[in-house]
Amino acid sequence: MEDTPMDDANIALETPAADVFVPPSIHRDETLRGESYTHFSPVPPSLAANESDASTGVPCVLGVDEAGRGPVLGPMVYGVFYLPLTDSEPLLKTTHHFDDSKVLTPAVRSSLMETLCTPDTDLHSSCGWAISSLSARDIGANMMRPAGATYNLNAQAMDATAALIHGVLARGVNVREIYVDTIGQPAAYQRRLERVFPTVRITVAKKADSLYPCVSAASVCAKVTRDAALEVLYEAWAQNNKGAGVEDQETEDALFWGSGYPSDARCVAWLKQNMHPVFGWGPECRFSWGTAKDMLEAKGGVKVEWPADDDESTSRLTDFFAASGDREENADELGTWFGTPAGLEAF
Repeated sequence: MEDTPMDDANIALETPAADVFVPPSIHRDETLRGESYTHFSPVPPSLAANESDASTGVPCVLGVDEAGRGPVLGPMVYGVFYLPLTDSEPLLKTTHHFDDSKVLTPAVRSSLMETLCTPDTDLHSSCGWAISSLSARDIGANMMRPAGATYNLNAQAMDATAALIHGVLARGVNVREIYVDTIGQPAAYQRRLERVFPTVRITVAKKADSLYPCVSAASVCAKVTRDAALEVLYEAWAQNNKGAGVEDQETEDALFWGSGYPSDARCVAWLKQNMHPVFGWGPECRFSWGTAKDMLEAKGGVKVEWPADDDESTSRLTDFFAASGDREENADELGTWFGTPAGLEAF
C-alpha cells in the first residue's frame, strides 16, 4: 500500500499522549500476539429492549469511524458509538464538545474516553460503544495473499464495519439511523451497507466525523484504543530489548516510534534502527506497507527466494526415497540415503 503523507501538525495530533487512558477495549494478550479482536461495551440499561423485539427499545443513532488507516505501525481500529436519537446533539456536541478525533488533542481524547468508561457519568449511563482492532500482522497478511486471493484494506474495513453493527443489533439495541465516515465513494459504500441493513436509515458522507456527533464519538473511541495499543506494543518491545540498551523511553527518544506514520521521522528512524535482516519487525508492523517492504528489500534485508509452485506436479511420497539417476551405481546405500559423501576439496 502507498504510504500516507502527513504534515508536522497532524503528526503531533496523531502521536499518543504519554499518559494515555487505557480503555477496557485494550485486550493486552491479543494485542501482543498480533491478533485482531472486537470489544463491546455493556449496553446501558436505559437502552435495553425486550429480548424478543428490539424495536421496543429507545430509538438510537449509531456512528462509525476508524483510526489508523495509514500508519505502518499499529492496528487499524474501527469504532461504533450509539445513544438515543434525541441526545446526540445536546449530550455529545453541546455538553462534551466531541469532534473529529484528528482535531482534538491527545489529552482531550483521552479525557473524553475516560469519562465514557467511568460509571455514574452521563456518557456511561446513556451511551454504548464497540471497537474492532485489525492488527498490523493481519492487515499485512491479508493484503499480501497470493494473486487472486488478496483481501484489500477497503474490504477488511467494510467487513469490520458490518460486523460491529451486527454485534450492536444482536445485543438488542434499537438502531434507527447510522452515520458513517466514508471509505472511497460515499454513494457506493452506502449502497453496500443498505443491502446489508435494509431496515435502517444509513448516511455515508465525507468528513462525517466533523458533521455528526455520534461519528465524532466513534472516532474518539477508535483513536484512543489505537493510541493505547501503540503504548502496549512499545512497552513490550522496550521490555524485550532492555539488554540492548533500551532502558527509558524519555532518555531514548530516538528509539520511540512516534505516531507510527511513515512520514514521521521518529517512526522511520525506529524502523531503520530495529529491523531484523530476516524477520523484519514484530507484530506492530504492517509488512504490506511500502516503507517496510522497501527497507527489507533494499536496505539490508536478506533476500529470500521462494521456489515457484508447480501446479502440475504429481510427486508422490515414494518419489523422495527413489535413487537419483545422478548417483553412482555402486554408491554406498546407507551413504546415499543421508546424502552423497563430500570429497576433501569441500574442506
